[in-house]
Amino acid sequence: MNNCQSNLNLKRILSLLFLCLQLPLFSQCSNNEPAAVVVVESTKPVIDNEVLTLKLDLTRGGAISYLSLSGKDRSIVNIFDEGRYIQQSYYAGKSVNRQDEGQSASWSPWSWNPIQVGDAFRNRAEILDFQKSENEIYVKCIPMQWDMNNKPAEAEMEQWTTLDGNVLKVKNRLTCHRTDTIYGEGILNDQELPAVYPISALSKLYSYMGDAPFTGADITQLEVVNLASGFWGIYNNVPENWMAFVDDSGWGMAVYNPQCIRFLAGMSGTPGAEADEAPTSYIAPVKKATLNKNSVYEYEYYIVVGTLTDIRKKIYELHLDKN
Repeated sequence: MNNCQSNLNLKRILSLLFLCLQLPLFSQCSNNEPAAVVVVESTKPVIDNEVLTLKLDLTRGGAISYLSLSGKDRSIVNIFDEGRYIQQSYYAGKSVNRQDEGQSASWSPWSWNPIQVGDAFRNRAEILDFQKSENEIYVKCIPMQWDMNNKPAEAEMEQWTTLDGNVLKVKNRLTCHRTDTIYGEGILNDQELPAVYPISALSKLYSYMGDAPFTGADITQLEVVNLASGFWGIYNNVPENWMAFVDDSGWGMAVYNPQCIRFLAGMSGTPGAEADEAPTSYIAPVKKATLNKNSVYEYEYYIVVGTLTDIRKKIYELHLDKN
């Protein structure tokens, strides 16, 4: 098990131990969709395009904190703690014991792990810039080092979030300017691209797992691995580059990253919980990357909301656009 997978493993197990003690069908959008309406709020900017309502939290690095059907007040994003949301999280270097500098004993040793929302002590990222247009929100923040107590990372995160029908298109960028000498250079780590936490009421996991991707062949309902087993489910060949959590009716959200065929997915706690409760579902497209002290790393991904039929149809459209 490589350094990042070990860190991810420990991170999720400890989250379980310390924090989890314990709809109508969506129709395909037409080309004549109404224009998105931007609603200005002080800390949680909103875009509503009459299909979906999207909110970002400017008190938590501008991470995606709310996603619902337009006109409904039920978000399908879990926000129980700073490790949840839909957010950027990266890993660089080797794991280091920094407890004499305030590192949490629960997360030691640990690699350099900037996270968009905030750290394990619930200190939050600082917003540097925020802009919005009709259907896009841009944020820039100084992320926090997950394992450290109020230790901003020597980096900036940027996020461009565009709402288009039943799809969120997100571009993320990490710009590093580290001066440390303790983590080492040239170390390959798994990256969560991104970390996505649907509510655990979306408890059914689906994807296409066959050998004929993008042909309309049958999708598969997968066993949901619970974090109590020791780690999330590991899926090393997801050929259509997406996984989805849905409810009993087949409605929910998918994460599509065209760069990734490897995914982590599973559940912490029990099914049936909502946005502010401890149990959660989890999906992360995963790809190996080396992040050095002056690296700039960026990628795009999509969140698609709807029935499984709607989701797959839209992903096929996005795939064709990319190819």
